[in-house]
Amino acid sequence: MPYTLHRMTPEDAPLTIDWMVRQYGFDPVEVEGWVRCLHFNWPLSVKALDEQGRVIGLLNMSDYRIEEETPLISKEQPELLARLNAQRYTAVFSFIVAPEYRGMRLNYDMLMSIMPELKANFDFLFIPVLHRLKTHQYWQRWGACEFYRDADCVYYGLVL
Repeated sequence: MPYTLHRMTPEDAPLTIDWMVRQYGFDPVEVEGWVRCLHFNWPLSVKALDEQGRVIGLLNMSDYRIEEETPLISKEQPELLARLNAQRYTAVFSFIVAPEYRGMRLNYDMLMSIMPELKANFDFLFIPVLHRLKTHQYWQRWGACEFYRDADCVYYGLVL
């Protein structure tokens, strides 16, 4: 199944909101607020289109800080937070692939398309994963290591 990869722009915000609401069942107003406030790194975000121009995958990157995602870490692990914040990182905000493309090469190709820029500009990827999602094993296979967890998520770091 051929596809093309494209960098995203702020004009892709409605697309991101739609996919996150449909995929995860989040409240649209809440997701809209996240997209507006969480420092999306649009130039590093990727969308995949099939031959008909339909979106089949989104990889949204964000430059928000760890403590914005999980404020508890500031109280529970301030030394860890200080060590992490002393490094250069960016976050995987959302990584969604259409069901018919899962388990194929699409997710790998999307991530690899930005990997040279990630390695040149960052020390690690910050990857929050909701407990209920199945992507924990995916990120662990990439070598991501858990560094913190709270009631909502497990927080991984992937050294670049």
